[in-house]
Parts: sequence; structure tokens; C-alpha cells
Amino acid sequence: MKRKASVLVVEDDPSISLGLMDVLVFHGYAVTGSADGEEALEIGLNSSFDLIILDVMLPNVDGFTICRKIRKKKPGQGIIMLTAKGSEDDIITGFKSGADDYVCKPFSLRELMVRVEAVLRRTGTRVGDEQIAYKDIFFDGKTLIATYKEKSVELTRREMDLIVYLYRNQDRIVSKKTLLIDVWNYADADIETRTVDIHILKLRKKLSELAPDIPLIHTVRGQGYRLEPGL
Repeated sequence: MKRKASVLVVEDDPSISLGLMDVLVFHGYAVTGSADGEEALEIGLNSSFDLIILDVMLPNVDGFTICRKIRKKKPGQGIIMLTAKGSEDDIITGFKSGADDYVCKPFSLRELMVRVEAVLRRTGTRVGDEQIAYKDIFFDGKTLIATYKEKSVELTRREMDLIVYLYRNQDRIVSKKTLLIDVWNYADADIETRTVDIHILKLRKKLSELAPDIPLIHTVRGQGYRLEPGL
């Protein structure tokens, strides 16, 4: 019998928590719930889950802190953050804390399941577990460090995956939809999300601080992204 994927739902609103757990059970997942940040952190650190769905605002310990601490101990843990509708600061902070993806409240069940399935497909498979050099910047997919001259910067796993994917496809423009399918593993890439834009923005900022004299990622308006031509 195939093992059910296990999901920890961390949400202190009873109606949202119950709704999340019900839909996940309906889709065949083994679900554990927690409404307290301190309890959820202990469970997340000491138990094994395929995915953690994590609210930001929680009693005792907030979701960002939980995400950072779990990510530090378990680099491969799948984590989806729940954020308030339109709160871009929360989304950016969630990604910086190590979240794989986010869902804005209120959310549709279809959108939730697309993101859940994408993160679960991603877990254990990495696009960017390799080393590449481009325009004198060295990207190490194993250590998640980008180096230029005497400087270095730490990238997230997703940022490294983006660089490696664009490097492999440097001869063409890569659309946001393609990135959602091939890097984020979305089965349905037609949902509305700013995930790609936010990651590209963060990645550009890090790379401009590392190598301000080297343009790297070019936006082709209305089409997508590509690496600037190499030297």
C-alpha cells in the first residue's frame, strides 16, 4: 500500500484549520494539526513531515521564526506559508525565512492543492545541485554560495534553482509559466501568483550587491526572463 504523504497544518483560526485539514484528508494525506507556535516548532523539529503548512500569526512563536528554525535543521523540508491577502512584506519575509511557497488568505481550495502538490513533487528533487561559472560568478549548488572575486553571497535553494535553469536555457527566453512548471513543479501554472517575480527581485538584489558591474538576469517584457549574453 502506498504511504500517505504527511502534512503538518499550523493555524490558530479553528475554522481555517479545520477546513485545511478536511480538504487534505479528502485528498488522501495524513494530517496533523497545531494551533500554537511553540508546540508546532517542537513538533516540526522532532517529527517527520513531507510538508508543513504554516500560518504567520501564531500564539507564542510566529510562523517566520518557526520556518527559519525548521529550515536550519531540515534544509529539505517542504514549507508553505499562509499570509494575509495582499501583504507583500509577509510574502517576502516568508521566502527569506525559507518558505517554498505561499498562499494568500482567503484562498481557493484549487489554488491550495496546486501549491501543495507542487511542493511535494519538488521535495527531494533539485534543479540546481551542480556548479556553474557564468560571467566570472561561480555558483555552487551544493553549498548554495555564489562567489565573485573575493566576495560571496548565500542563495536560497530556489534562487540557485532559478540561476541553474536559466543557465541551462540561456539560448532562449524563459516564461514565468515555464519556470512555475519546471522549477516550482506546478501541475497547473495558470493560477495567479507573483512567486516568480518576487524571487527574481530578491535574486537580482543579491547579485547586484555581489557583482554590481555585471548585469545577469534580463527581463523581456511580456515574455519572461533570460540570462544576459555571456562574455
